[in-house]
Amino acid sequence: MKTTTVDVLVIGAGLSGIGMACHVAKECPSMSLAIVERRQRLGGTWDLFRYPGIRSDSDMFSFGYKFRPWHALKVLADGPSIREYIGETAREYGVEDHIHYGLKTVRANWNSARRRWLVTATNEAAGEDEQFECRFLIPCTGYYNYDHGHMPDFPGADAFKGQLIHPQHWPEDLDYTGKQVVVIGSGATSVTLVPAMAGKAAHVTMLQRSPSYIFSVPGFDKLSETLGKVLPSSVVYGMARKRNIVLQRLIYKAAKRWPAATRKMLLSGVRRKLGKNVDMSHFEPSYNPWDERLCAVPDGDLFDTLRRGDASIVTDHIETFTESGIRLKSGRELEADIIISATGLELQMLGGMDLQIDGESKSASERMTYKGVMVEDVPNFGYIFGYINAPWTLKADLAAEYLCRLLRHMDSNNYEVVAAHDDDGVRVPGESIMDELASGYVRRGAQGLPRQGTRLPWRVLHNYERDCDMLLKDPIEDGVLRFEAAGTVQAGETAAAA
Repeated sequence: MKTTTVDVLVIGAGLSGIGMACHVAKECPSMSLAIVERRQRLGGTWDLFRYPGIRSDSDMFSFGYKFRPWHALKVLADGPSIREYIGETAREYGVEDHIHYGLKTVRANWNSARRRWLVTATNEAAGEDEQFECRFLIPCTGYYNYDHGHMPDFPGADAFKGQLIHPQHWPEDLDYTGKQVVVIGSGATSVTLVPAMAGKAAHVTMLQRSPSYIFSVPGFDKLSETLGKVLPSSVVYGMARKRNIVLQRLIYKAAKRWPAATRKMLLSGVRRKLGKNVDMSHFEPSYNPWDERLCAVPDGDLFDTLRRGDASIVTDHIETFTESGIRLKSGRELEADIIISATGLELQMLGGMDLQIDGESKSASERMTYKGVMVEDVPNFGYIFGYINAPWTLKADLAAEYLCRLLRHMDSNNYEVVAAHDDDGVRVPGESIMDELASGYVRRGAQGLPRQGTRLPWRVLHNYERDCDMLLKDPIEDGVLRFEAAGTVQAGETAAAA
């Protein structure tokens, strides 16, 4: 079996994995690196999802990498542009040549005697296994199952004569010209699909069980365009990034501190966009802002589509599919040639691989997360998990910087092994790292996520300002991390961690 030996192995060549690899290349240049990617192209989410209108739901000044500025002025960038940005970054930092494509990571085993990870990956096309041996393992696989999204067991689905599609696996040859389309769901995917398909389709109906908070953002950053005429692009980027991060944090904090006032502000924005005759019941969630993610629409495109009559919203529950569409519990029937089940994701940690220590499987869901970047009692292991209440990449960048700080610290102190250990029994068994969100996909998959503790560093903050201090400024050796020096005999011996 072919074996590749490196210092650092990154799993996943999406936004997080390429970012992590670039940090290693520029901050730890003496360390050898490899990236294992299941797909045949880099890009991760931004290569997998191909549905009409696919775009970011965060502004690109803060969603892009801090170390490689995004200078385009389109606020919510389309999927192909983001994928190209990831590819350009990989090439600029010299990590593209380190990607091993077409390999599904199936098992990672920490060998305490060798103090190395042995990772087994399957070449799905050839049906052969390859191995990677590394000092430090960093999965960057996101949090959802790439094989399939969440598809509810719809009553009568087999009777439907049209096409039933999940956006995660969009047919490349789908022609919806002149078709009646029903999009089931009220989240980010739905509010993207409806305006993207409207006009070409005969009509698009967004069918939701309950509303989400939807707000309009400018599609183009005119302020940065104006400033770019008199200031260097680096200055404009820095100002725009800081401005947008501050605004995002203010909205989130306001939603948590003054939920009623924030709700009133969001709903008044919808009224302004749709006009006085709108039925606001379709836009009034039963929960407070940021109990679930907010949905951003560029230049109010969804509202414009609804106002023109190219699309409509129905709030109801499905009784059954029929041959020609959907019958609702209210008795109303929706005719459909195509039904799109934008019903969310299936959560999955570590890409579904079997995590082992000395041949014994260990579940991440039975262990706490340390500073949101390591897993309790798993040696030489980091993982990248971005924000769920802010642009993902803000946290991904911080986590990558921290892991590189840790790697440099270990090398300069002749440490060979590190693991985070809980001496105080602070675990909260029922609390996962995504408990701040009450979204359906989070509730469905929470049992598979790492746990949290009652206090730091065993809690996920989802707080950019505090994470900057904790990950970039606080001492590496904090009494929780246990280190083993190179050359020590017993795996249990640890260096002082004062």
